[in-house]
Order: sequence, then C-alpha cells, then structure tokens
Amino acid sequence: MTPALDDAFICDSVPAEIMDKLWAAGWRHFGRYFFRYSTQPTSDGGAQTITPLRINLVSCTFTKSQRRVLRRNADLHHDFGPAVLDDDLRALFQRHKQRFTHNIPEALETFLGPDPGKGPCNCRMVRVFNGPRLLAASFFDMGDGAASSVYGLFEPEDARRSLGIFTMLLEIQHCRESGLRWLYPGYATHEPSVYDYKKQFRGTEFLDWSTGEWLPLP
Repeated sequence: MTPALDDAFICDSVPAEIMDKLWAAGWRHFGRYFFRYSTQPTSDGGAQTITPLRINLVSCTFTKSQRRVLRRNADLHHDFGPAVLDDDLRALFQRHKQRFTHNIPEALETFLGPDPGKGPCNCRMVRVFNGPRLLAASFFDMGDGAASSVYGLFEPEDARRSLGIFTMLLEIQHCRESGLRWLYPGYATHEPSVYDYKKQFRGTEFLDWSTGEWLPLP
C-alpha cells in the first residue's frame, strides 16, 4: 500500500515552468501555501482518496450538455484579465458561500492570498456579467504549458445557468487559444462526491499517486 501523502511548503514566487512541474506532481496552492495530499476525512469519520485531475486541451471536446450550458449563457458577456479582488467579488463570494453546510470558507483571500496579482505565479480571472451585474467569476493560474483552476464562484440565485461549469468552459477555451496543453481543474475524489462534475470533461486524466503516472480517467 502506498503511504498517504500530506506535504506542504510556503513560497513567494514560482517561475511558470516550475509551476508546470508542480501541477504535474499533484501540487496545488492557495496563495503562498503549496500543498498536496492523497486522502481526506469525511464528515462521518471515513476517508476519501484524493484524485488530481488534468484536461488534455488538445483532445478535449465539449459534450452535448456542456454545449447546452454555452447556449444557455449566450446572453451574458465576460472578460479576462489579471486577478484583482474588489468589493463586487467579495460580496458575490459572501452570497456564494451560503451554499456550503460545512468547511465554510471565510473569504476569497483564503484561496487567493491578499493580492493574487503579486504572485506567487501568474493568476488571472474571468468574470461573467448580465448587463452590469456580476454573476460569476473564476480564478486560474497560467504556467508555461499548462494552467490550473484555483477557485470559482457564482450567484446562487442563478444556479439554473450552471455558471460553475460555464466558467470552466471559458477557461478551457481561453487556455486552448493561449496555446497551452493542459488545464488542471483541481482535486476530485475516487469516491462519489460534490466534485464529480470535474470528471465530466473529455480528455481528462488522473494522477496515480503510487506510480506518479497520469492515466486516462475511466
């Protein structure tokens, strides 16, 4: 049996090509705090197996349901830019986090640090609007040949639009147009969980902790 991983370090600045290597080894980060772990406890005292994922942007094509999400939100507009935290994003986060019943995050800074535009790597964001009203946003890091989703949030009262999926689709399109090969959407679990939506993208691979190999997701 492979020993459980639970590693972490603090770093202020990481070059783009090194970020690619860290993501490929199962690392993620919230602000300056970098981490990787292979199991996590459940609320009933059990354990889940953490499964890092990545999407092959060359082979990824959208499913019928994902294309429906794009059509459903065709009336909205969006923009990409450097990650910047402002009052509108913080207010949206406060509404978004009401969806959670446990492990409720305190603030956007928990995931992004106090100033994501200053590192430790190139953090960008996509914002989605209905007219002037901010409906959703997601944050992602850009490396040399890969990118990694950090956090997404959306207006709970507009959940029927599947805005979390929508911003992921926008990230995929943006990263592909930027010439990247991989997008790391974050951790899921081997067992069924609320993160299963991350497994629905074609071209998805998972990291086998025991060998360090990336394999096609069944």
